Amino acid sequence: MDLICIRRPDDFHLHLRRGSVMRAVLPFTEQAFARALIMPNTTPTEIRTAVDAAVYRGEMKEHCRRGFTPLMTIKLLDRTTPHEIIACKSAGVIAGKVYPQGVTTNSDNGPVDMHVLYPVFAEMERVGMVLCLHGEDPKAFCMDRESVFLAQLCEIARSFPKLKIVLEHVTTLQAVGVVKELPDTVAATITAHHLYLTLDDVIGAKLHPHNFCMPIAKRPEDRDALRRAVLSGNPKFFLGTDSAPHTRETKECAEGCAGVFTAPMVIPLLTSFFEEFEALEMFERFTSESGARFYGLPLNEEKIRLIRQPFHIPEVIEGIVPYLAGKTLNWRIE
Repeated sequence: MDLICIRRPDDFHLHLRRGSVMRAVLPFTEQAFARALIMPNTTPTEIRTAVDAAVYRGEMKEHCRRGFTPLMTIKLLDRTTPHEIIACKSAGVIAGKVYPQGVTTNSDNGPVDMHVLYPVFAEMERVGMVLCLHGEDPKAFCMDRESVFLAQLCEIARSFPKLKIVLEHVTTLQAVGVVKELPDTVAATITAHHLYLTLDDVIGAKLHPHNFCMPIAKRPEDRDALRRAVLSGNPKFFLGTDSAPHTRETKECAEGCAGVFTAPMVIPLLTSFFEEFEALEMFERFTSESGARFYGLPLNEEKIRLIRQPFHIPEVIEGIVPYLAGKTLNWRIE
């Protein structure tokens, strides 16, 4: 098979940043995706309110190609109110994102106690906004943070049985199992790079800062659990790339930033993944259907075509080193 045609995908977890970085990386997402859920932990100002979301959407729209839709989120903080949730819903914001304090980039002001946000979760449940969770407990050892957080996920799901919840970028065997067992109101995103990386690829024989992300890549058995979840076609698991651009200077330093920039090659990479495991029939479901259905969005009607031709990934793009820099994939978007 030398040509594959699928429904244009959606990315349900994307970092675009702001300013010149956004302008540099946005075209790569637009080439492959019809819609993307845009993360709110931006600098110098983050997205906390309906007004913030409108301003940020406007910044993106100035540079978006016709047909690409940014899906807006807000960052949920201790001071977020139920009234703000109502305003956000009216403004078209579809999700609220929780970053526990200190778990990742720009999360130092995140909540310490999830119970403070329970009135906000109740209002999100009432109006139909999705709760996205960076599912790590910062007090735990770095390899255990996701597993320790799962108890909080279960408590939130029990307390708000009609609230749609997405456990973002899952990385562990335990998380996959818990998401499967919880009601259909709970789903999870999986990144392309976590389908390949283990901790050895980050700090094995040498330090590879451009493979460093949060949650950190785990053990081979964890990676294999993610692969099984994706290849099974279970609609609870869908694509959120967590493509996170950082300049080379902020990655290759004493305290490098967490994030893997995958937007330029993520769909060709996933094409190779599903072909390798002889599961191309699950490709469109993972990238283009399950996420849209969970979020209550119509499926995209437009198609994209992937052709079997060498696709060389640049060493650097506007000062940002992409995932698999310098490598060549077998597929490209036509």
